[in-house]
Amino acid sequence: MVEWFEDLALGMTFKSGTLKVTEEDIKRFAAEFDPQPMHLDEAAAQKTLFKGLAASGWHTAAMAMNLAVRTRPFGPHPLIGAGVDELRWMMPVRPGDELHIQGEVMKLTPSKTKPQGIALVKWTAFNQNGDAVYTFTPIAIVPSRPAS
Repeated sequence: MVEWFEDLALGMTFKSGTLKVTEEDIKRFAAEFDPQPMHLDEAAAQKTLFKGLAASGWHTAAMAMNLAVRTRPFGPHPLIGAGVDELRWMMPVRPGDELHIQGEVMKLTPSKTKPQGIALVKWTAFNQNGDAVYTFTPIAIVPSRPAS
């Protein structure tokens, strides 16, 4: 089990459980944070390039974050980031989709001055068909093992 920065290794992978996307969740998130027709109204959404109701990209990002937190890639430590690289939305997320994420450790950089390191884990969200719908690579700050 990963508990400290030193427990991570390049190529290490993580896989989350699943999260079911509902029409109600899409509309609730959109009403508060991204009130656009393709997220709020099926008829209006049909007239957009999405050709139907789709989750906001920011809702997709929030759901992926929820899955990452539940996966606990850094053991008991919270997921604290200094930013995100390569954030991409590849496909719309629809009502009824079931999402999961997979992560792979891409880069590890120990700090020279602090008891921590920077881990780049590329996460990809997939729907129930195995289609990649979203990807992001957070710049994670992970504590180092305390000196004995």
